[in-house]
Amino acid sequence: MFDVLVYLYETYYRPDACPDSDALTKKLSAIGFEEEEISKALGWLTALAETTNEFSDSYPHQTAFSFGIRIYADREIDVIGTPAIGFIQFLESAKLINPIQREIVIERALAAGESPISLDKLKVIVLMVLWSQGKEPDGLIFDELFLDDDDATPRMLH
Repeated sequence: MFDVLVYLYETYYRPDACPDSDALTKKLSAIGFEEEEISKALGWLTALAETTNEFSDSYPHQTAFSFGIRIYADREIDVIGTPAIGFIQFLESAKLINPIQREIVIERALAAGESPISLDKLKVIVLMVLWSQGKEPDGLIFDELFLDDDDATPRMLH
């Protein structure tokens, strides 16, 4: 699923530039992605759009600045893991994501179906949340999202 998501990010500047679901499925199949992975990725993206709309409608007054502290439930800690939670907190404290985006990232990480989710996959989730909202990550966040932790060299997205 994550390979499909990264491919979509690399190929389409904006989510609205993607072809309709049927055409996109055919294109992804032709490239060599498995049908199950395509289905998971497109379902995950559909749920991302629904979650974004739900949070935007429920919390329209929420700003990019919050003075509260996010307490994670035990299930969230188990699924997301300590390194990923620390990364989310880093992004929020650096004002690279706002509290609503944080909640969307957490919800989508829980929906990924992996426990614990790897930090690399969480970084893809963050990128996809920003991409789905039409926000281009600045240079600092982009470097942070795609530097290989072992040798601090940029890794290939795809």
